Amino acid sequence: MSHPCVVTIDSRSAPRVLFSGDRLVEVDLPTGSRVVYPKPPLKALKDVDAAIRYAINHPYNSEPLYAKLRPGMKVTIAMDDISLPLPPMRRPDVRERVLTIVLDLLADYGVDDVEIIIATSVHRRMKDWEIRHVVGDKIFNAYWPKKLYNHDAENLANMKYLGTTEEGEEVELNRRAVESDLIIYVNLNLVPMDGGHKSVAVGLCGYRSLRAHHNPRVMRQCYSYMDPKSSALNTSVVRMGRLANKKLNVFTIETTINNRMFDTPLEFLAKNEDDLTRTERNALHALRFTLDKVPQPARQAIFQRVPSPYGVTGVFAGETEAVHEHTLRRSFEQYCVPVVGQSDILITGIPYISPYNVNSFLNPLLVQVMANGYLFNLYRNAPMVKKGGTMIIMHPCTDLFDNEHHAPYIEFVHRVLPETRDAMELHKIWEPKFAKNPAYIEMYRYGHAYHPTHPFFMWYWGEAGRQHLGRMIVVGADNEYIPQLLGWETARTMDEALRMAKQTAPPNPEIMTLHCPPIFMAEMQVEKQRAPIAALPEG
Repeated sequence: MSHPCVVTIDSRSAPRVLFSGDRLVEVDLPTGSRVVYPKPPLKALKDVDAAIRYAINHPYNSEPLYAKLRPGMKVTIAMDDISLPLPPMRRPDVRERVLTIVLDLLADYGVDDVEIIIATSVHRRMKDWEIRHVVGDKIFNAYWPKKLYNHDAENLANMKYLGTTEEGEEVELNRRAVESDLIIYVNLNLVPMDGGHKSVAVGLCGYRSLRAHHNPRVMRQCYSYMDPKSSALNTSVVRMGRLANKKLNVFTIETTINNRMFDTPLEFLAKNEDDLTRTERNALHALRFTLDKVPQPARQAIFQRVPSPYGVTGVFAGETEAVHEHTLRRSFEQYCVPVVGQSDILITGIPYISPYNVNSFLNPLLVQVMANGYLFNLYRNAPMVKKGGTMIIMHPCTDLFDNEHHAPYIEFVHRVLPETRDAMELHKIWEPKFAKNPAYIEMYRYGHAYHPTHPFFMWYWGEAGRQHLGRMIVVGADNEYIPQLLGWETARTMDEALRMAKQTAPPNPEIMTLHCPPIFMAEMQVEKQRAPIAALPEG
């Protein structure tokens, strides 16, 4: 019996509606195709504040937070940046709730040397209004900008070396955090790849540490980014995090949310098209018509004007690994959809948003990382598409970049990719040049640009998909240049793309379509399952 979230297309099925950037496109799929939908949102906690207080007072493998406090101590609170969640959460963000309770507790115990660091690693600096949205007015007004600020990975005087792991990974973190008596990390866990040791060991590090695992060699050893036990990236991060936690006093607070991405005006976008009411069908038709008629900034505004009404489903606190075990369990409960059998052809739309373009345009390099990196990797046990299979995506691949946020991306795409798409060559020859570029470093430190190495990391994150897939076909590209630059084929329509894919597929190919967003993961059930490649012993 198939899972209710996996729908097999028959002659009576309505067309499927997939994202193509910030537009919606109707697609008629062949009879017998499977469409995988996300699970319904988990029930939200009734009293989030009570859950936060309970978690910090009943932590896992740790003393309660209050027992760690004493007057006059130095405390650093670190928290996730704007890449989580997607899209941003309706106020109050759960991190505001955690911060409010934690800061009150610190005040009660006479702790007044407190600073809050946005753990951006090499992501762009958050703007003041973006930080205000996350932390709330009261905290923002009290701490910004002297005691609430973005991490600066290129302020080398403010970085401190902690040591090297047994595998040679160098651990260098934010000096303020390292020299604190206590680090409290406030995490919002969107997908299983988030949180755990990644919070401190990545969020507060710089290029010196990142290059140990953000490289093609490690990324090619990741069997699934979303299944930590099968990810060499996660294994490296865990080693570095364990070293950091041996030297530092870290108290982790992790929260999980459900997948209620769309609020009432757009809630029908998460539903199976066969189940839409007449009113919802009319609303969908009106939305598609509007998106086709208005300019791109207006299309993006339609989706961004209503923050997501996520519900908090869990709060866990204490020692990092013990906490993350519970976080992962809750995350898999929300996202994992059982799917029997791999596909020969995998179809997905690419939505308008990724972790790296919040409040900006999804440029072609980010389309690549969404396709070959994130969406390809939304599985456990085995990939959704067979080795050498075809992935068909829908996106215009517009040659457009945000000059403020993605300045290094422009040179990477238009100067470097024409020279080579080989990740090893990019890593060896080009990445070191960008890493030292003074103009890009200045834009990262004092503007709102991503670090000059970030476009390279985005290319490496697509390695898993590129190494596994035989073909990539994009439907609806508004130009030929960008897809060719990325190594992709193009098709004008889905019918044309399917005809192209079937030329190299076996007879009667298995076709699977991802109805995403909201986020889900395929819990693949196949006869032969590859063993995890990067498991670590218990800490």
